[in-house]
Amino acid sequence: MIAVTPCFMSDIKLHNAATVGLVRCLMACLYDWLLVLAIMMVASVPVVAITAAPVSPGQGWYRLALISVAAVFFIAFWTMGGQTLGMRAWRIKVVQSDGSKVTTTRAASRFTCAIVSALAAGLGFAWMLFSGEKLSWHDQWSGTRLILLPKSKEKMTSEKTCD
Repeated sequence: MIAVTPCFMSDIKLHNAATVGLVRCLMACLYDWLLVLAIMMVASVPVVAITAAPVSPGQGWYRLALISVAAVFFIAFWTMGGQTLGMRAWRIKVVQSDGSKVTTTRAASRFTCAIVSALAAGLGFAWMLFSGEKLSWHDQWSGTRLILLPKSKEKMTSEKTCD
């Protein structure tokens, strides 16, 4: 029996990869942020237990801690497999613009720029509608891109195997 090792997207030509539309991207974001909010609530339990009182979300250290929880979630998923759980559900993968695996530096840049994209009244996300390559601001600024994966893993592994 021959063992097949999974390939990364650098082995698949990017010009053949389908791009991701705005609605699919926003739906994956919704899935992910519901999960991140749940993780933030769980992370808040020890804080409330230690302080023995409710913590105001306006406190700077607490706000920074919650942003750190979100940063760790997204950066870890993007660097380990290129997909968050919401991205898996919507068959989206983030890769560097050359198709290689996302580095920690690029993932951190993408996260930071995505906050800017969202805070600018969502214009950074809406830019996908006007970009010829369907790139958001944070993808352009961080040198990443979203690609749409095939419906089944068999299609992807049958097209290309790694040596």
